[in-house]
Amino acid sequence: MKYFTLLLLLSPALLAESLFNGKNLDGWVVDTAELWQVRDGMIIGKSPGIKYNEFLRTKRVFGDFVLRLKFRLVNGEGNSGVQFRSWPVPESHEVAGFQADIGQQYWGCLYDESRRRRVLVQARPQSLAGLDKKGWNEYVISAHGNHITLDLNGKRTVDYEEKEPGIFKDGLIALQNPRRPAHGSAVQRHHD
Repeated sequence: MKYFTLLLLLSPALLAESLFNGKNLDGWVVDTAELWQVRDGMIIGKSPGIKYNEFLRTKRVFGDFVLRLKFRLVNGEGNSGVQFRSWPVPESHEVAGFQADIGQQYWGCLYDESRRRRVLVQARPQSLAGLDKKGWNEYVISAHGNHITLDLNGKRTVDYEEKEPGIFKDGLIALQNPRRPAHGSAVQRHHD
């Protein structure tokens, strides 16, 4: 079975509170319990051929924030992301909102998941210099009012001003365990 793995460190230093306690999924909403577990200080998500995206999401709502995290795609394969200012889609496993994308041709992009369903800002190739697809990388996600920035390994990949009315200025933070019907997958996220 082929596995997709994402390791993630959430840095509580920039948050009023830590998103993950390193022990269990307290503070998170889990829709499909058998797909998520905590082991060795990591959140591990397994998607052995799921036909939908699965999102582990915070119970707490965030408006303006800065989130710093380190992540790694094992073997550099797969596609995932960190959702923010997102809300659950009724009668679905999906969430709708912004996504700091990770993987494939979407590294460093800002995607609008289950709402406008498109890349809002494609990362410029020069902003991806230094990206290690198989190693550890660092994202800094910042959302203040209508202004969103994504920094990947210290380089700005997105500087976006939301101009469309009615777009959420607050919401949940969620971790994506992507649909992968052809292969199995595992998503791991690690707490510092």
